[in-house]
Amino acid sequence: MIVNEEKKTSPKQRIIIVLIAILMLGSTFALYAGIVLQYQGVGAKTVGGLTTEEQDEMQNLMYEYQQKVNAQADELSAKYYDTFKVYRDRVRAYNAADVTQLKVTDLKVGDGRQIEDLDDVDYAAYYIGWLSDEKVFDSSFDNYENPTKLSSPLPGSTNLIQGWLEGVAKGTEEGYIWDGMRIGGVREIAIPSVLGYGSEAQNDIPANSPLKFVVMLVEKPEEIEYPARLEELYSKMYGLK
Repeated sequence: MIVNEEKKTSPKQRIIIVLIAILMLGSTFALYAGIVLQYQGVGAKTVGGLTTEEQDEMQNLMYEYQQKVNAQADELSAKYYDTFKVYRDRVRAYNAADVTQLKVTDLKVGDGRQIEDLDDVDYAAYYIGWLSDEKVFDSSFDNYENPTKLSSPLPGSTNLIQGWLEGVAKGTEEGYIWDGMRIGGVREIAIPSVLGYGSEAQNDIPANSPLKFVVMLVEKPEEIEYPARLEELYSKMYGLK
């Protein structure tokens, strides 16, 4: 929900990202297609250009990859959940008309490395994002109303909305000056719509909506390498080059 849609990835990357998201919900196209074909009594050996053996391989690789991702997320959640959950109390209604410029409020100053500029994205973050009517449109909790753990932290990226990038880094606006966040710090960021999604509605976010976030920066976790063979199988299935 905090991605800037104007910064495009390649068609191949977008398709693979979408497929990964779908598979994280516990289903795969290959498995679904295989079940349907079996139910219908079709003796086909290929689905989407993949042989039965390749379908099984893809399913196993995805399962193994997702198990590693989930294990890392659970380990980090055990470390940060109790610290971050207290900031749910910051979610309150606010006057949208008052959010005319970027404003940051440090709730906790971290003791780690400081983020100096917009291109410095060597961090990960847990966050809560909400609208002026107090509606939470996105968060790092598994279930915001009844949370039990945190999902994987959001990796830093220059594709995030401008208000997020400017709110995390050192900045100034109309004489108001703030330092960049430090790893381990927590900050509330009020973002005018022009630095969010502007005049474009975004899922549950109406057009011209100011946004507020509570953001906690943590060290970027070790990257779990996405299996090259899995990407190769996806490319073959969907005819990507």
